[in-house]
Amino acid sequence: MPAISDTLRKFNPWHKGKYLRLKLYHAVPPPPPITTRAAYGLIALYALSYFVPFYLSRTTRPSPTLSRDSPSVIRARIRSVTLSCLACTAATYVVVSRARAGATTPLEGLHLLGLWPVALWDSLRVLFLTALLFAGPLFSYLVVDRGWADWARLEPLREVWSEWTTWRNIIAGPTTEEILFRTASIPLMQLAHCPPRTTILLTPVIFGLAHVHHLYEFRLMNPRLPLVAALARSVFQFAYTTLFGAYATFLFLRSGSLLAVCAVHAFCNCMGLPQVWGRVEPAPGPVAVSVPVPVMVGGERDALLQRRGGDAARPSIAWTVTYYVLLVGGAVMWYRNLWVLTESENGLVPSSAFSGGSAVGVGMGME
Repeated sequence: MPAISDTLRKFNPWHKGKYLRLKLYHAVPPPPPITTRAAYGLIALYALSYFVPFYLSRTTRPSPTLSRDSPSVIRARIRSVTLSCLACTAATYVVVSRARAGATTPLEGLHLLGLWPVALWDSLRVLFLTALLFAGPLFSYLVVDRGWADWARLEPLREVWSEWTTWRNIIAGPTTEEILFRTASIPLMQLAHCPPRTTILLTPVIFGLAHVHHLYEFRLMNPRLPLVAALARSVFQFAYTTLFGAYATFLFLRSGSLLAVCAVHAFCNCMGLPQVWGRVEPAPGPVAVSVPVPVMVGGERDALLQRRGGDAARPSIAWTVTYYVLLVGGAVMWYRNLWVLTESENGLVPSSAFSGGSAVGVGMGME
């Protein structure tokens, strides 16, 4: 069976092989199996297939009397997006197989989709890398809010299995979105010979636009809210979903693992957006309080509800200082370890493809 690296060289010119890249740099590159326009068109269709079915059925269509957080709506939507993801992934696999007929084995095709190997160790490494960005929020949750006690009782795990909103936000949402926008989409960009930078910067725009429909649902549930405020909320959501999409695409290209990006996505949804100003204080009282709006799902009540008991005294200012030191220090450590912790022999492109060297020059010529 041909080595996976040999097959990857046939799909994109940035994979390992100094002499191959040098030859491609000086020679006229072969035409890509599909055009860039075709790749973008398919990805856009995939995005539409993800959320358009929500508005075609009474069981999933939002209305002032039917909340998107209703268990029946959540179950119906999960079934819908699961079918869409399976269909889109199968379509991409067929395109990949036909584009390189006879040159790709089934396992190599699955690798290009990030499905094989599972790469558990690589997934743990990129999850740890992402956790560095949330060093401050992790301190706030585990220490200030005594979240460690919740985990000692396994309450977060029980909530995932018992609450449909939590299951959607932490399991179903991240998994289906990563399958659609990474597994089914990124191989198309590679077939079109798009350079990694283009793939990382442009495909997440479609990913972000796929969340704009939340504006309509939000307006239905909050008709008295000024339109300007709703639009501002939607623009902000588009910005951070696009930013996260770029990060997830980078991790997918570097690790070649769907599991890795699913784990990172779920973790980011758990943590929400970090606090960047103000004093750090514990959550008040034994009531369910919302973590900031999660990175990927959106919606008025999409935050993961976590129960934190006990009234706590006003914490020392040292806790706030510690939080911001960890927040900044974690960001610095994340930046310093970005390339080290994402390096993988299963990666879809080598590190040189992200630099300004000849590999990028070849890619830009093929775009």
